Amino acid sequence: MERRLFLLAAAALAAVPLPVRADPVAPPVPRRLDLSNAHTGERFSGPYRDAKGPIAAAMADLCEFLRDFHCGATIPIDVAMLDFLATVIEAAGETRAVVLSAYRTPATNAMLARTTFGVAEHSQHLYGKAIDFTLSGRLEDAMLTARAMRRGGIGWYPQSHFIHLDSGPVRNWNLEGRGFERMLLDVQKLIADGGLTIGDDGRLVVEHSGRPLSTSQRLAMHRLIARAAAKASIP
Repeated sequence: MERRLFLLAAAALAAVPLPVRADPVAPPVPRRLDLSNAHTGERFSGPYRDAKGPIAAAMADLCEFLRDFHCGATIPIDVAMLDFLATVIEAAGETRAVVLSAYRTPATNAMLARTTFGVAEHSQHLYGKAIDFTLSGRLEDAMLTARAMRRGGIGWYPQSHFIHLDSGPVRNWNLEGRGFERMLLDVQKLIADGGLTIGDDGRLVVEHSGRPLSTSQRLAMHRLIARAAAKASIP
């Protein structure tokens, strides 16, 4: 009797429809990219995905094409980032993009963080999930289109005329240069007023509060020193 009741209950549960989890929309195939590298002069042009998925030979070529040009190191490139990039280029009405930066080794990223404002310590570039690129036209339209898709991170650098795109968490930021200049002036003022001193741990601190410099202030300081060194080297 108990077995019969159990089987009836099991049959009733099986008849209840389970919630269906929506699968991500598959990108149209084939997918193509036409990219040139601003630093190496190399070009990738052709399909990288077909009806069966990513094309192994094309992905290997893209791994090499998007290498860290500072040292030649490579890493597998995230196909989701490539899909995002291809969709943005197409939606902006463009056919080709120029790559400024893709994979970065930890050493390269650390070097850039010391000398360039706005480089993240844990950048998606480290994982082959980010690309900085520019287009011949409609760059701001491409940025707005990419942000509306909410598929990853989009950084907008209008003064330098490029977009950062990655397949990491959804987030947006702008870096126009004016905020950096204000921070640079703040650091210069602290130096001029004697408001910086060296703490017990060897770090620069703001004298009146005893607090270390903020990350943005330290970045501005690095840039200030780099500019001063560059000027000093000019004959």
